[in-house]
Amino acid sequence: MRRFPMRPLAVLATVGTLVLTGCGTETGAPGGRVSGERASGEQVAVDGAPVDGASAGRASGDRAGRTIRAQKVMQLTRTHQETGMTLLEGPVLDESGRLYVVDVTAPEGKPKVMRVDVRNKTFRVVTTEGRAAYTSAQFSPYDGRLYLTDFAHGEIVSMAADGSDRRTFFSGEIDGAPMNPDDLAFDREGHLYISDSRGLSEGTAQGRVVRISRDGEDVDVLAQDLAAPNGMSFDEEYRGLWFSELTENRISYLRLDARGKVTGLHTAIRVDGGIAQTDSIAVDADGNLYQGLHGRPAMAVYSRNGEHLATVELPARTTGLESATNVAITPGGTKAYMTVSGRGGGFLYTFDALAKGTRQSNGG
Repeated sequence: MRRFPMRPLAVLATVGTLVLTGCGTETGAPGGRVSGERASGEQVAVDGAPVDGASAGRASGDRAGRTIRAQKVMQLTRTHQETGMTLLEGPVLDESGRLYVVDVTAPEGKPKVMRVDVRNKTFRVVTTEGRAAYTSAQFSPYDGRLYLTDFAHGEIVSMAADGSDRRTFFSGEIDGAPMNPDDLAFDREGHLYISDSRGLSEGTAQGRVVRISRDGEDVDVLAQDLAAPNGMSFDEEYRGLWFSELTENRISYLRLDARGKVTGLHTAIRVDGGIAQTDSIAVDADGNLYQGLHGRPAMAVYSRNGEHLATVELPARTTGLESATNVAITPGGTKAYMTVSGRGGGFLYTFDALAKGTRQSNGG
């Protein structure tokens, strides 16, 4: 499909909006309606100054509202001089357990997609090419390729796991309007579900949830007039989609039938985030939701019934980090990897999830 290129300055402005507002504006909007840097392939270790001044502990307190302390794994990025920022997203685990992370604000020539060796605390650059602002990453259950959302250019691209064979899967307008694709989820058959954060820069409720068939031929708008939809994940039974609306600090539930058609939509959870806003979402095998926060380096955990179960926090004396955007929970295990960013750089943290991970536990 036809592309809609952006000039470099326009892309930089878009990236700035993403970082300042969590991939949103501070303007509320009404509810919606259904409708270390090297060439590619080189292994790198980033030995940035430590940002945590306290050792991490185990989960403490009662189950309801307890605090889970995350541990620092490693620093992945520093603030880029070209963009004045860094913002890690993803993360996603492949079938072999290798972790992939994207840097939304990486300029051309710097690592945009990285494969992390958490044991050795190094990473391998997957791609540095292009002016894209990748805001999420997922592996397709249909063709096994890595799919990325390019917020700045309104595209969905795919590539092999090593970064080769890059293809534009989808680009262009939907119902007369271009997309700003943020997060991505796959159903069991490999069809794509995308949070389109259109209207983010203007602070208007123009966002959508979009379904694209796995061959890229059929496109449906499942919900519209949304307040900057961001996080996106199926529930544990693939009966519906959880999605967050960043400028309303709420999580909504979109119920679907077996053909991917909408049968219901309602506000499920209202997040008391203060100055923080709802970012990406992951779901564990028990159906618990892990809601990332932009503007606070923490993650809120809710049951499928809306009960606030826990808050994942960084060590008490941590400074220089402002957002915990997303998480991936190891399928079949409880080890969780959380992307955290701020003026101090981009970091990977880990904690023990409340239940085992599944394919849906890879943050979109």
